[in-house]
Amino acid sequence: MTQYVKTIPKRGNRLKRYTPEDLLVDIFVYVSLIFLCVITLYPFINTFAISLNDAIDSVRGGIYLWPRMFTWANYNNILTSNTVNMTYALRNSAGRAVLGSVLSTFCCMLLAYTLTHKEFVLRKAYNTILVASMYVSGGLIPGYLTIKAYGLINNYMVYILPGLVGAYNVLVMRTFISRIPYELVESAKIDGASEYRVLFQIIFPLSMPVIATIMLFVSVAQWNAWFDTMLYCASKKELTTLQFELQKLLASATASVDQDMAQSTESLRPGGMVTPNSIRAAMTILVTLPILCVYPFLQRYFVKGLTIGAVKG
Repeated sequence: MTQYVKTIPKRGNRLKRYTPEDLLVDIFVYVSLIFLCVITLYPFINTFAISLNDAIDSVRGGIYLWPRMFTWANYNNILTSNTVNMTYALRNSAGRAVLGSVLSTFCCMLLAYTLTHKEFVLRKAYNTILVASMYVSGGLIPGYLTIKAYGLINNYMVYILPGLVGAYNVLVMRTFISRIPYELVESAKIDGASEYRVLFQIIFPLSMPVIATIMLFVSVAQWNAWFDTMLYCASKKELTTLQFELQKLLASATASVDQDMAQSTESLRPGGMVTPNSIRAAMTILVTLPILCVYPFLQRYFVKGLTIGAVKG
């Protein structure tokens, strides 16, 4: 039996032998990738459909890829609720995400660059402390007492200062910087460049992949944070964050349902109806959308910075 062989054009006018085995492999790869895309995107699409569906109707279930009864009421209830300080929440969440990521990345880079100098006397001691801090925590009560002792209770800087230096971020940056040829630094110093000039004109431009990666990590963590707001700033509405307000809204809706399971949850806005499921779906879309808008611009740096920086130096 003769073997079926098909030729397809390639670059440079070369021909590739395309056998049935190649066709089966390609089919398997494409089917697998399509399956992975479906199972990855479906939860988000389903959540989006529920958030745009009537809250009472969504309790029946059966919503998959599109809403059965389209409405903007779920988002309207959240954005116009009298108990949600949306103006303060959006401002503080966006501010801590931007300011926290920039300052944290800058401080981590300063420490990481210092730890790459073999002549630094305390280099091993600092590395040991960084690694130990990843496994050992001071605990919730000592942490609260420390924050209180520094006067950071009901202070906006409580969102920035405690997480200014992350051990994992420093180690990733240190490993990345240590892979940059040291000859570049030596030649710059021979020409009279200071440490600051070497850092900002040589190391910084070459470290953009890992910088973008760390900024993405920190900004996502800052954007999603709400527990520190509950611990340190719950009594001051001007310092509330979006996630904390949405968490309170969800808890309020869940408590209303527990009081009367036979009725739908009454929303915090007169005349509206919401359920914990509809609030949760709308909340998920609201807090995820900004990150999805930022990620495509950092994607090209993300994989490179993570893979190179994660290699043991």
